[in-house]
Amino acid sequence: MRRRGARKAGVIGFSAALLSACTMIPDYHRTAPPMATTYPADPMKAVGVTTSPGAINREAWRIGWEEFFTDPRLRALIAIAIRENRDLRQAAGSIEQASGEYDVQHATLLPPIGATGEGMYLSPSRTAGLSFAPGQGRTLSMFRYYSAGIGFSSYEIDFFGRIRSLSRSAGEKALAQVANQRSVLISTVSQVANAYIAWLGARELAEVAQNTWQSQAETYRLTKLRFDRGEADMLTLRQTEEQVAQSASLRDDALRQEAQDENALVLLIGAPIPANLPPPGKLGEQTLLADIPAGLPSDLLDRRPDIEQAEHTLLSANADIGAARAAFFPKISLTATDGLSSLQFHSLFTSAATTWGFTPQISIPLFTWGQASGNLHTAKGERAVDLAAYQKTVQSAFREVSDALVARGTYLDEAKQAKQLVEASNEAFHLAKLRFSTGSDSYLTTLQSQRDYLQAQQSRIQVDVLKYQNLVTVYRALGGGWSQRSVPDQNNGKPVTPKDTGLPGPGASMSSKGLLTP
Repeated sequence: MRRRGARKAGVIGFSAALLSACTMIPDYHRTAPPMATTYPADPMKAVGVTTSPGAINREAWRIGWEEFFTDPRLRALIAIAIRENRDLRQAAGSIEQASGEYDVQHATLLPPIGATGEGMYLSPSRTAGLSFAPGQGRTLSMFRYYSAGIGFSSYEIDFFGRIRSLSRSAGEKALAQVANQRSVLISTVSQVANAYIAWLGARELAEVAQNTWQSQAETYRLTKLRFDRGEADMLTLRQTEEQVAQSASLRDDALRQEAQDENALVLLIGAPIPANLPPPGKLGEQTLLADIPAGLPSDLLDRRPDIEQAEHTLLSANADIGAARAAFFPKISLTATDGLSSLQFHSLFTSAATTWGFTPQISIPLFTWGQASGNLHTAKGERAVDLAAYQKTVQSAFREVSDALVARGTYLDEAKQAKQLVEASNEAFHLAKLRFSTGSDSYLTTLQSQRDYLQAQQSRIQVDVLKYQNLVTVYRALGGGWSQRSVPDQNNGKPVTPKDTGLPGPGASMSSKGLLTP
C-alpha cells in the first residue's frame, strides 16, 4: 500500500509538472494591419452629394441575415440554400475532420492507460536437452503463467512543449476551419440574395417589356383602322408594325432572362424552388436597412471570418515552430505497469501476486544530419508564407469594403438621376403622342420618345438592381451574414467566439484567440 501511495503521489506530481510545462512557441503579437486608418474619401462629395459611412455601429454588422433580409421569400430561399448547399456540407465535414485531428493530438498530452490480461501455456519440447534420472518417467509437465495489469507504454513527457505545440497547431487549424465555414455561409447568403435581386429586376424588365408590347400592339391596331379609313399613310403603318415586332423581341428576351435568372437561383439553393413559398416583395423591399455604417477599417480584423481564418492559420504555423525547436532537445518517455502475475490461476488475485514495473527512457539527438534544423527552417518558412497571406487577406478585405462604399455613393446618385430621367421621358412621350394625335407632328417623334422612355425604364431597373446588390455587398464585406440571428456584442468589440456563431466548434478546450486549455 505504501508503494502504491508513493506511485499515486508521483503521478500527481508528474501531472502538475506536465500541465505547467512551457513551450518554445514564439510570442505572437498582432501587427498593425497593412491598410489605411480610414476608408477613401467619398467621391460624391465633389458633386454635393453626401453619403459618408457614418459613425461606427458594431450592432449593424452583427445583424443576422434572417433579420437583415425582410423579404419572406428571400429568407426562405436562403434557409433552403443553407440546408442544401454542398459547399457548406463540405465545410462542416472539414470542421469535423480538423476537430478530430485536434482531439487525437491533444490526447497525447496524457498517457494512454489500458488494461491487459494474459494467459500462457507452454509445453517443453522433448528435444530440449533435459536429463532424467534412471527409472524416472519422461513425461514433461505443462508450464502455465497468468498475468493482469493496468498501465501505459512509451509515453513522452512533454518537458520542452513539443506535444503541446503540435496540439496548439492542430487546435488553430480546427478554428480556421470554423472561420472558413462562416466565410462559406456569408458567401452563400450573399450570392442567393444577389441572385434573387437580379431575378426581381428581370421580372420588372419583363413586365415593362410586356406592357410596351401591348401598348405598341394597341397603337398598331388603331393606326391600321386609321389607314383603312385613309387617315394615316403607309409609312406610319409600317413604323408602328416595325415597333410591334421590336417590342415582341424585347419581351421574349426579357422573359428568357427572367427564366435564366430563376435557373441560376435554383442552382445556388441546391434544390427546386418550392411552389408554396411566400410571394416576392417589390424590388428594394428585401433588406432591413437602407444604409449600413461602415465603422473603422481596423474593425474588419474582428468582423471578417476570412481574416480570422488567415490569422488562425498563421497561429498554427507559429506553433509548428515551437514543435520544431523542441525537437533539438532530449525526449523522455515512460512505460509503467501495475498488476498481478502468478503461475496458478487461483492465486492470481491475491496480495502475493502483486507486481509493478517502471521503465524510463531518454533519447538524446546527437547527429540528425540536418533533419531537425531543416524542419525548423521549413516551419519558419511556412510562417512567413502564412504571414504574407494574412496581410494580403487584410488588404483585400480593405479594398473590397472601400470599393463597395465608393460604389454605394455613386449608385445612390445614379438611381436618383435614373428616376428623374424616367419621369422626364414619360412626360415627353405623352406630349409626343398628343402632338401626333392632333396632327402637329409625325409619328417618328412619338416613336423616338417611346424608345427613350423604354430605355429610361430599363436603365432605372438595372441601376436599382445594382444599388440593392451593392447594399448586400457592403453588408457582406463588413463581416455580416454569418449568423442567422443577431449576435449581441457581449465582448465589447472583442472577437466573437465560435460558440457565439451557432456553428459547430472544434471542441470545448479551444478558445477564439487560439489558446488551448490543458
